[in-house]
Amino acid sequence: MSWTDAPPASAGPIEKVLYEVKKTIVGQDNLLERLIVALLARGHILVEGVPGLAKTLAVKSLAEAIGGDFHRVQFTPDLVPADIVGTRIFHQQSGEFRVQFGPVFTNLLLADEINRAPAKVQSALLETMQERQVTIGRETHRLPNPFLVMATQNPIENEGVYPLPEAQVDRFMMKVVVGYPSVTEEFVVVERALGKAAAIQKIIDPDVLTGLQDEVDRVYVDPSLIEFAVNLAHATRDPARVGLTDLARYVTFGASPRSSISLVLAARALAYIRGREYVVPEDLNDLALDVLRHRLVLSYEALSDEVTADLIIAKILANISFPEPAGRGR
Repeated sequence: MSWTDAPPASAGPIEKVLYEVKKTIVGQDNLLERLIVALLARGHILVEGVPGLAKTLAVKSLAEAIGGDFHRVQFTPDLVPADIVGTRIFHQQSGEFRVQFGPVFTNLLLADEINRAPAKVQSALLETMQERQVTIGRETHRLPNPFLVMATQNPIENEGVYPLPEAQVDRFMMKVVVGYPSVTEEFVVVERALGKAAAIQKIIDPDVLTGLQDEVDRVYVDPSLIEFAVNLAHATRDPARVGLTDLARYVTFGASPRSSISLVLAARALAYIRGREYVVPEDLNDLALDVLRHRLVLSYEALSDEVTADLIIAKILANISFPEPAGRGR
């Protein structure tokens, strides 16, 4: 999907939001589309990319366009869970404890370099992602709706980092790998940096976004597509079932059942963005890498042979049979 500087008069609210974000973001169409998919599907995103690729700016611009709150937390080794979720503070004047909410109480949260914080902090954040609530003292507090976490991790540094355990990485609906811009795109980036930054206008509000999420819930998913998502997840656990016996030694653990759920939910949101009331196989195929790549646990043999999760998933997709395209009421 690509966007120009001005949306057509017939554009829907999601398209208008994307047009508005593109005032400040050059390229990164895949990242922006996945952010919208995660918002509509009530999921979270893990983004991997080197510094300077406008990951923070993309989330901040999106928050301004949807009229939601935006908080950014720079993860460091000395961070504690209370810095994320909040804590109780004693007020001497009143003689009582009061709850001071942490930065997770927002609509869009950017967890910058999440792998720099220790496991206790990572677990505190990922618990809020799963339960969408925080317990401080004896009280439980619900997080705002909508709520999206975009966590980033730097792939080029290995010192002073705490890699996310597989069980916690599985909480992310998608993992998006962001690459460098093209020469033309980088020229536009530098050109825009010489002028005044464009102002992002509020296109919708969180209540409207919640209504769009309800519309996404009504997008039709044919049972054959659900069966395909399940078969795809099973093929990552046992590649031999799709004739890829040679790949079995590279996979220690395949994708969890949560991957099947995430793939169908994300495909439903992607179909809605593309203007359809039903999911087609192309939606599942386009999202398969982003949904599955972080859920495979590869063996040491795969690392030595330089076999990546993307390569394994691509081979499985090439050997698995896609269902016939089907609309509503097949």
